[in-house]
Amino acid sequence: MATEIEHKFLVTDDSWRADAHASQDFEQGYLCGDGPASVRVRVEGSRANMNVKAAVVGSVRAEYEYPIPIEDAREMLASLCVAPPVIKTRYWVAHGEHTWEIDEFAGDNAPLVIAEIELDSVDEPFQRPPWLGEDVTDDARYYNHALAFTPYAGWSC
Repeated sequence: MATEIEHKFLVTDDSWRADAHASQDFEQGYLCGDGPASVRVRVEGSRANMNVKAAVVGSVRAEYEYPIPIEDAREMLASLCVAPPVIKTRYWVAHGEHTWEIDEFAGDNAPLVIAEIELDSVDEPFQRPPWLGEDVTDDARYYNHALAFTPYAGWSC
């Protein structure tokens, strides 16, 4: 079984931008709203993927991802999604022994910025960058699936 071990954090300032070594625009939409898994289609530049993740909150989840034709992905985003697509730019930032993924959301999820780190084991140590804020791994509101259905702009806090 494919497993993702990931932690999510809020970002406290823009100082990470100086160390970003790459970026990519993403548009992703969800093909179902409820159930034991989220099923999404994602366009990343000139590539596209179908992704299935266990619908659980926490740092460890089953995840499966498969490349699909970009034309199919664009059609699915336009006609099959059950919520508006999530639009973001992902930046890659090396810090210590890891590369962080910083997602800067657009549209109704702006100005949200989330940092993610993928680990090989649940107890793998990592260095915390100075721009890293609160750990939101266990807060379902910050998952992309949740942001599609309840965008950040509509939160009361």
